[in-house]
Amino acid sequence: MRNIAHDAKRTDTEVGFTLLEVIVAIAILCFGILAVASMQVASIRGNALSGGLTAANTWAGDMIEKLTRLPWDDPQLQDTDGDGANGLDDTDFDSNPGTPDDADHPPVTQGAYTICWNVAEGVAAPQTKTISVIVTWLDHGVEKRVSIRNIISKLG
Repeated sequence: MRNIAHDAKRTDTEVGFTLLEVIVAIAILCFGILAVASMQVASIRGNALSGGLTAANTWAGDMIEKLTRLPWDDPQLQDTDGDGANGLDDTDFDSNPGTPDDADHPPVTQGAYTICWNVAEGVAAPQTKTISVIVTWLDHGVEKRVSIRNIISKLG
């Protein structure tokens, strides 16, 4: 017959983890998982910003290509406000500078993106036009902006 008192007593040869060691190990594992989760959130935000920048650059490049194919005297290539400014921030004649209202032509909307352009004549050299295409959009409530400039010359 077995001795019950002997089975209940722990001997030095028995090994294992105490409850405190298990709790500490679980706490360390939880902190590691939280760190990985926060890196994942930062990665998702970075990818979203990259996607927005890529789309904005694509829209700006597309508009530059359309505008540079137009004839020299096309109405869309005129400095309609006569300020000679080649970007949205270069005008001083309104109460809200640096907005699409400063563009030489009405803005074009493509989804979440607003595309504006300004034309400045003779800034780079005589008989040239500097076309600035500015694309703006909101990213988590913050306005982002991409701009591309191209200079065209009058041939002949």
